[in-house]
Amino acid sequence: MATTGATSGEIGGNGAAETAQDKAREAADHARGRVRDQLDQRSTQLGEQVGSSVGDARSVAEQLRTQGKETPARYVEQAADRAERLGGYLRETDGDRLLNDAEDFARQNTWAVALGGLAIGFAASRLLKASSSDRYRSSLQSSNGGERASSTQHMDAPAPSTGLS
Repeated sequence: MATTGATSGEIGGNGAAETAQDKAREAADHARGRVRDQLDQRSTQLGEQVGSSVGDARSVAEQLRTQGKETPARYVEQAADRAERLGGYLRETDGDRLLNDAEDFARQNTWAVALGGLAIGFAASRLLKASSSDRYRSSLQSSNGGERASSTQHMDAPAPSTGLS
């Protein structure tokens, strides 16, 4: 009979763990769904913005052609074509497809992703370093009443008394 009690205790414990796991899965699925929805909405907006700027690029290409600058006009036209394709892709593709494409790109171009992460990390470290030194300087100025901190004392000034004479 002691075995039966232990078994029912184990079942109760497992049931609570399973319930917690189910709730965690539901929360993760809900969060994943929200990310997909946001990604879908933002990519559609970005696609529309890119698409609206394509017309501007094409008018620039036309102005360059009227000025007799065929080569730059051709480059601008090619950029406009690519931007138009990108805008269409962003407008028409849903969040799941975008995430799958990003994962595929990362799998196929691991070095590019690693170098991109390295570049982003370096830029973030420089930004943090610059902002921390600015904060340090401003805290020194505020603690000294707006005066600059001096690392040397005047030679004529007496040394501070420690009371240990």
